[in-house]
Amino acid sequence: MARTIEIQPYHPAWPQRFAAEAATLRAALGALADQAVIEHIGSTAVPGLPAKPVIDILLGLPRLSDLEPYFPALSAAGFHHQPHMAAAMPERHYFTLPALPPRQVHLHAVALDSDFWRDKLRFRDALRADSTLRERYAALKQQLAEQYGDDRAGYAEAKSGFINEALAAAKR
Repeated sequence: MARTIEIQPYHPAWPQRFAAEAATLRAALGALADQAVIEHIGSTAVPGLPAKPVIDILLGLPRLSDLEPYFPALSAAGFHHQPHMAAAMPERHYFTLPALPPRQVHLHAVALDSDFWRDKLRFRDALRADSTLRERYAALKQQLAEQYGDDRAGYAEAKSGFINEALAAAKR
């Protein structure tokens, strides 16, 4: 049975959880960590923004292919590769913690020069900087969570128009 989308009030422990997972990730990456940039993204990265209680981590690398030899170490650290997502986004490796829902962490690995990298950071930073945008997004997320119930794909798609508008404004 699918779980209902649950939006929770912002929790100050979310950045701490990110920091702990980022440290685990750096340890798993070994020497590759020196070339990596690790960012907290998504709603849990925006103080004051209600969110699904899932920490989104963005791992940026000079070349995405450099990550593949580290898959076993990532798995040993609890990050489970989700290769079925590759068809939808071939320019990203996607990992979850734990392997099955309810998930606590999503790890998105991409190239540092990718649109995915730039857009995720641009949207996060826009939400952090603009309280009106943040409030509008919070209201939309709550409305859509109620509307879509357990349809996570529908929920995500329904947010895309708002996100695209915010990105377009941030690029101007």
